[in-house]
Amino acid sequence: MRLPSVFRRTPFRLTLLFLALFAAAASALLLYIYFASRAEAATRAEADIRRELSALTAIYRERGVDALNAELIDRTSKGGPYLFLLMDAHGRPQTGNVNESPIVDYAGGEHWEKFRLSGADARGRVARRAAMGVQLRLQGGELLFVGEDIGESEAYLNRLSLFLWGAAGIVFLLGLGGGLFVSRQVEGALGRLNAVVDSVQAGDLKQRVPVRNTGDELDELGGNMNAMLDRIEQSMASIRHAGDAIAHDLRSPLTRMRARLEVALIDADAGRVDGREALARALDEADDLLKTFNTVLSIARLQAASDIPDPAIFDAADLAADMAELYEPAAEDKSLDFAAQIERGLEVRGNRAFLAQALANLIDNAIKYTPAGGAVMLRARRRSSGEVEYSVTDTGPGVPNADRERIVERFVRLDNSRSEAGHGLGLALVQAVAEIHGGRLDLAEGPGAVGGSGPGLRVGLVLPPA
Repeated sequence: MRLPSVFRRTPFRLTLLFLALFAAAASALLLYIYFASRAEAATRAEADIRRELSALTAIYRERGVDALNAELIDRTSKGGPYLFLLMDAHGRPQTGNVNESPIVDYAGGEHWEKFRLSGADARGRVARRAAMGVQLRLQGGELLFVGEDIGESEAYLNRLSLFLWGAAGIVFLLGLGGGLFVSRQVEGALGRLNAVVDSVQAGDLKQRVPVRNTGDELDELGGNMNAMLDRIEQSMASIRHAGDAIAHDLRSPLTRMRARLEVALIDADAGRVDGREALARALDEADDLLKTFNTVLSIARLQAASDIPDPAIFDAADLAADMAELYEPAAEDKSLDFAAQIERGLEVRGNRAFLAQALANLIDNAIKYTPAGGAVMLRARRRSSGEVEYSVTDTGPGVPNADRERIVERFVRLDNSRSEAGHGLGLALVQAVAEIHGGRLDLAEGPGAVGGSGPGLRVGLVLPPA
């Protein structure tokens, strides 16, 4: 027969294990308390008996058997828990509050014995109470027995034991009930998690785990799962968007390339042209398509990697100087004022090729969108936080605040950039490079309106120091 689900859950099994360990520890503690209390009661009773025996033997030594007999009569008449019996040399009782000695086969010396004392309880019923005593032979041959009724102590210990075991039983039941309650709570929380997982497996990426905002580990797990689902949904949407964008952006160049190839083939067949110019243009279109595909693959490679591909430690200032030297002629050709401010000793850990590509994209965008007569500034510096920052500032049209988060997505191009060549992958690649290096991309307004153009754009690629 299959057990109910609550009994098969790990929290309930852990509760049972805890209760078993608690029961074992509690039992050991209770047994220790019980036997320690019994030993303490026996030790105290023995001390009391020895004190009485010492007093009586002293009377016997000093004043003889008659004085001892009189003392026993006096003590038994006062009552109390002590038991006395004075016997002659042959063991016949003479004086005391017990009829006979519980010690049989007495062989001499001090002989201690624990026994049961018969008597009536408060209701008149016969009861056998625990007692202990010692017997010895006096100098004149007489036998003296001194004992104590320890029934009250034993009854107290028995009541204490019952109370302790009862308390342990209550704690066990409360623990079992608490385990069932906790197990049901955990089962409910995990059931909600499993329901979300089943829905996601069925293809519903909109499902999310309800979070109770209690700050416990289940809330933490639910929050992490929701973040993971958000990332998966975003990735899936990005993939769908990328596919649509690729199909949209590549349709025109592919159509143009096919038309030019077809015209070149017709003209070549007719002998009007040799087709070389048309083939050259078709090759340019093919190179542009390959470049787009290579950029998409680079972004996908970076986003799928768990660490920097082929990392090395190098001076970021050297890379900035190389990029400035490379792009300064292009800026001059467009009548732009190009300048570079580069600090030295900026060591970073990263992939130099990917960082060079990212920096090239930033500079190329600045030159492309800055009108003639404007300015482009490249900086490489160390921030007060210790981070290394590449920044490219231009005096172009800039990017509105509302669009700054969107332009780092793949294939996103603003309306004012449609007239320029490109596919909207440059900043997406820079963003991917920044993320894989543990850095970030900062977009801010440029220096403002300059010569009728502006406000410009400042893009910072911030990297952690090596």
